[in-house]
Amino acid sequence: MKKFTLSIACCLLMVTALHAQNDWMKTSREEADAKIKKDPADTIPKLWRKGMTINVNINQGSLTNWAAGGDRFSFAIGSNLYAWAFYNKGRRSWDNVADLAYGFISSTSLGSRKSDDRIDLTTKYGYDIGRHWYLSGLINLRTQFANGFLYSSDAPKQLSSKFFSPAYVLVSPGFDYKPNNSFSLFLSPATSRLVFVTDDYLSKQGAYGVDTGAHFRYEIGAYLSANYIKTFAKNMAYKGRLDLFSDYRHNPQNVDVFFTNALELKVNRWISALLTVDMIYDDDVKVFENEKTGIMGPRLQVKQVIGVGFAAKF
Repeated sequence: MKKFTLSIACCLLMVTALHAQNDWMKTSREEADAKIKKDPADTIPKLWRKGMTINVNINQGSLTNWAAGGDRFSFAIGSNLYAWAFYNKGRRSWDNVADLAYGFISSTSLGSRKSDDRIDLTTKYGYDIGRHWYLSGLINLRTQFANGFLYSSDAPKQLSSKFFSPAYVLVSPGFDYKPNNSFSLFLSPATSRLVFVTDDYLSKQGAYGVDTGAHFRYEIGAYLSANYIKTFAKNMAYKGRLDLFSDYRHNPQNVDVFFTNALELKVNRWISALLTVDMIYDDDVKVFENEKTGIMGPRLQVKQVIGVGFAAKF
């Protein structure tokens, strides 16, 4: 019995000693860690920055015995999706952006027609050569989802565009200036632009600069693309892009312009107001009639949309 009691006492003494040793070692490690200065460079950098924003705006109205007049019924929906994936490791960067939009409107007097339509995909790879400059290569595709029509009060609607009619594909080596995450300026002295018109009806009309009956046009020229994304306040963000292209072989003085702007005002986590203004000038789009002279030719195209509705950011 005495031996058993002695054994129990020894075991308890050993456990107590081990517990005290562990507490001492833990305290020593904490004190040592507190004295060591952490180097921020020791942390593993995040290689990808990814995200997506979605806006969906819906408007509906109806009138019954309304003296002020107006359409008896109207319904409109507009949607925008902007997704991005930016990769950065060492001196290499890879930027990928998808900018999609589609809108639809239906009313008693106008019938049904689309109000917005855009597919814009860009990928850009760069190698840092110093002072915020990158030796880069860029590929961009711009087209639309559905058929587009020109409407006239005294004539049937006329098909003017559809998916891949036109489609603009840019293949551009150049230099990219990126001083921060908000702004980039891409410059290229020799950019190939491919214009596709796959629809036979539009091709026979020589639409968008292709030869009559052809489905393809090749252009080479200078290209500039400026992009700016900025959150000015917790509930206000702006996204803008300006593209300029000059075709060396055909009227280089007539610069093609693609300018898109979007201002988002957040009401709360799920509700926001979105204002978009797009401007396009393309010297090869000669489907607009001058009201004074009756001559068909290119014009500055302007699209402006305001919507309030659902918004989500991932």
